[in-house]
Amino acid sequence: MSSIVHQGFLVFSENSNDSICSHHVPINQEDKNQINLCDVSKVGKTWDKHKANADRISKYYMNASEGSFERYAMRVKKCSEWLEFGLSLEESKDTLQLNLLNAQFCRVRHCPVCQWRRSLIWKAKAYKILPQVIADYPKYRWLFITLTVKNCNIKELRLTIDWMNKAFKRLTELKSWSVKGWIKSVEVTKGQDGISAHPHLHILAIVQPSYFSHGYISQAKWVELWQQCLRVDYQPIAHVSAIAKHHDPKALIPEILKYQVKESDLVADKEWFLELTRQLHKSRAIAVGGILRQYMQELEKNNQSLIDKSEEKNEDSQENLVFRWSGNYTS
Repeated sequence: MSSIVHQGFLVFSENSNDSICSHHVPINQEDKNQINLCDVSKVGKTWDKHKANADRISKYYMNASEGSFERYAMRVKKCSEWLEFGLSLEESKDTLQLNLLNAQFCRVRHCPVCQWRRSLIWKAKAYKILPQVIADYPKYRWLFITLTVKNCNIKELRLTIDWMNKAFKRLTELKSWSVKGWIKSVEVTKGQDGISAHPHLHILAIVQPSYFSHGYISQAKWVELWQQCLRVDYQPIAHVSAIAKHHDPKALIPEILKYQVKESDLVADKEWFLELTRQLHKSRAIAVGGILRQYMQELEKNNQSLIDKSEEKNEDSQENLVFRWSGNYTS
């Protein structure tokens, strides 16, 4: 039978007893290095996907004509090459729980692994503050707003986003703007023609209870206001939906804080990606305003833990596995 080539995280070293590992992980006793992260945890496929795409991004940077990208190439290549997890059994005793103890991340903006991790941190921040916001403003309502413009050439992306952010600032200064707080993210998708980009804004906004009786803005009016603030001669798309009473706005956090650029767009075309890197360098992807900014500042001042419980370090853990990335292995 012919061998199959894979990419994935494989066990590099092990400090665990058979009662934990061998009864819950399909181990090849002749070659324990063939235990992969997917065998141990359902999040293994996610790690594998992001790291495989990070390798592709690293090659894009390495093969770029300008030498300034070479440092990115090396950092992305070495990002999360190994992951150390603590092992514990869930209460059911049937499955393993892995807690990330240690890893080294490159923090390059468009590294797929780090973009994913950054998204998790922002989501954690939002999940932390929203319960208190809802408790303090129980009768307030929430809106989900998407503001767009026509596609631009990828080489004009920075100018376009700057222009959109200035237009959004003008929008917040209008007398008709009744939003009391907001979380705004900039998302960019790749145009079908291969040379354009589609930047748009996602906003989670909180409004007073009286918004729907006094000061309500219709869909058509939102389009008009956004066009006015953009100062364009065409009608841009503006979509606004209200979250039903007593519905939790946390359900929208994954959509608003998912990523700045879809991972499939990052790896689809080298030249588009390299220009994206140039255009988004040192730009801000996420902003928080109004009353929500106060909660976010308080959270950061108190330095509360933003790591999910599944990744809290367990000092008492005596079992751990270290997985090392293998760009190619056979089975």
